[in-house]
Amino acid sequence: MARDYKPSAPFATAAELFNPTYSTIKGVRKKVFPEHGEQINVSFKTYLGSESTTNDVLTVVNTGIVETWYRPDITPESKLKLLETGQEYEVLGVPEDIDMRHQWLKFRVQAIKGGG
Repeated sequence: MARDYKPSAPFATAAELFNPTYSTIKGVRKKVFPEHGEQINVSFKTYLGSESTTNDVLTVVNTGIVETWYRPDITPESKLKLLETGQEYEVLGVPEDIDMRHQWLKFRVQAIKGGG
């Protein structure tokens, strides 16, 4: 029997979901995102980002955990834009289909620097 999973928070954060198309320019395959994405509601938690130390330099990477309704079109190629802040995030790794029930989706994101 599957465990009774419940999202950690309501899906109260508005975001835009962007899925790329691909074009080939001078023999190089390039990811092209649409100007406007599809609006979805998610729960979004940053937990103050992730810290790492490289060459004695502390770096804080703006990461977060997103939970939402299951959508097979959310992949590691996707990106999200929070509508309130305008910050864009890339999906890290393969989103988890909780209990393989096609009901909830959970994944990690990382802020895109330099305007995406």
